[in-house]
Amino acid sequence: MKCYQPQYPRPQFVRDKNSWENLNGSWDFAFDDKNEGTGAAWFRSFPLGKKIRLPFTPETPASGIGDPSRHDVVWYRREIAVAAKKRRVLIHFEGCDYNTRLWVNGIFAGSHDGAYARFTFDIGSLLKDGQNEIVVRAEDSFDTAQPRGKQRWKGENFDCWYVQTTGIWKTVWLEFVPEKHIDSVKITPLLREEKVGLEFLVDAPCGSGLELAAEISFGDTKIASVSVPVSARRVKTGVNLSAPGVYEWGIFTWTPAHPHLYDIVFRLLENGKVIDEVRSYFGMREIRIDGSNVLLNGTPLYQRLILDQGYWKESHLTPPDEEALVKDIDGIMAMGYNGVRKHQKTEDEKFLYWADVKGLLVWSEMAASYTYGDDAVTMFTREWMEIVRQNYNHPSIITWTPFNESWGVPKIKTDRQQQHFTEAVYHLTKSYDKYRPVIVNDGWEHTVSDIITLHDYEEKGEDFLERYGEYLEEILDNLIYHSTTRSAFADGFTYRGQPVLISEFGGIAFNNGDPGWGYGNKVNTKEEFIRRFDAITTAIKKTGAVCGYCYTQVTDVQQEINGLMDADRNFKIEPGILKEINERKVSSLYRL
Repeated sequence: MKCYQPQYPRPQFVRDKNSWENLNGSWDFAFDDKNEGTGAAWFRSFPLGKKIRLPFTPETPASGIGDPSRHDVVWYRREIAVAAKKRRVLIHFEGCDYNTRLWVNGIFAGSHDGAYARFTFDIGSLLKDGQNEIVVRAEDSFDTAQPRGKQRWKGENFDCWYVQTTGIWKTVWLEFVPEKHIDSVKITPLLREEKVGLEFLVDAPCGSGLELAAEISFGDTKIASVSVPVSARRVKTGVNLSAPGVYEWGIFTWTPAHPHLYDIVFRLLENGKVIDEVRSYFGMREIRIDGSNVLLNGTPLYQRLILDQGYWKESHLTPPDEEALVKDIDGIMAMGYNGVRKHQKTEDEKFLYWADVKGLLVWSEMAASYTYGDDAVTMFTREWMEIVRQNYNHPSIITWTPFNESWGVPKIKTDRQQQHFTEAVYHLTKSYDKYRPVIVNDGWEHTVSDIITLHDYEEKGEDFLERYGEYLEEILDNLIYHSTTRSAFADGFTYRGQPVLISEFGGIAFNNGDPGWGYGNKVNTKEEFIRRFDAITTAIKKTGAVCGYCYTQVTDVQQEINGLMDADRNFKIEPGILKEINERKVSSLYRL
């Protein structure tokens, strides 16, 4: 893509290479176990001594500290050099867990609650020419009302919960923008109308000769352009991609087989002169539900997904570098999967960029909280909507999955208040994005949901086929459970003909002396693994009424050793063998 810059943290909204500075690297660091730093004004007099390497957390070896014990409050400091300011200066945090407070030259600049979404502070007014001091305080906790995903809330790892993530865990960077600039653009592909919708948010006074322009190209060919006056901070327009004489080959659609992407350049002009320019891209694709099928661009889509938790041995939730993200995607596709369920994590946005480019489908999932209450509702809802807005433009994201396995809503089966919460999040998500399916609640006890998903770690292919071939109607009617003790629907909700996917299964682990765990009995040999993997995967495809699956999982994660790759990304089984099984055509034996 023309907008691509290596290591650029926000690859779908790119200014020129001189407009930003990466602040990753060495920072001064301090634990604040007594929570005394604010009162002692560490933001003016920092206790020097330790160093940390960002964007890695103090729990990780990659940070240079490697202390996995609990430290609720941590501090960071570094100096930045800024020349005479002619533009606004923004500092972006791609992810910091959980409460972040920022000081610039000893002056408080702002705070943010959340762990997984990007947030930004405008610090230009606090900077001076030359050296400037940036101080960050991050406070985390083991509060189970806080959205935490797979982070443990006990002193040791347990079950499928891993070492906590404290403080900064994604890139921190500066951006230099004009005083009047484009804040964001919401890009909506409207495939059946053969146009793309654009909604600009402009940081500038209205009028005064301001104009917005967008220019779209495909490859080296200019496709279309549009310009509109800035009459309000929000400006909506659309661009027809198939007008007569625009392009003889028609619309290029985005699919896993052919992930075509259009380049687009946004410009803000004042009295005819360009004062801000941003490059981006988009894919023309439509994802919708038609009865029991999920359609991509009007064609039934069979989803061969794999659960991806995005953990690395030395850096935990933080990818070691961009190349590691590309390697994971290439490995996933080499095994015959066409998508991922990014589990309990909002991944580095460069992952979504490469998913867009390579044609990998993505289910975007929220990190769960684990108790229900007013605080959990508030924290969850606010951060979830930040994530949806942040990642809306990526064509690879085809499904939003805010809830998983009743985590955070433990009484959803019978409690109307918890049911209301999930319904509210569903409709709130739809109010911002009416085009993508939303799943509530992945695995079991669904309320309102566009897709019905079931989790089942059955080991035997013949039992899988019987359960979802002969008895799927009874499962969906809540007359019998699937492999768990959970029903498909919460009380008061019924099946309405939605598509059905097995969104967790497999989890096979080797019996190699490792005390870690997988699902079901461990296997002793590669041959035994392949037989079991083939049997359960093929059984799901034979059911006919099920239109996709998601295997658990890509890699081993700490004590969970059921990945198709180990934690170092070594394949346990030759990927070509798995690819043949995943892509093999089989005859369906049952229909719903």
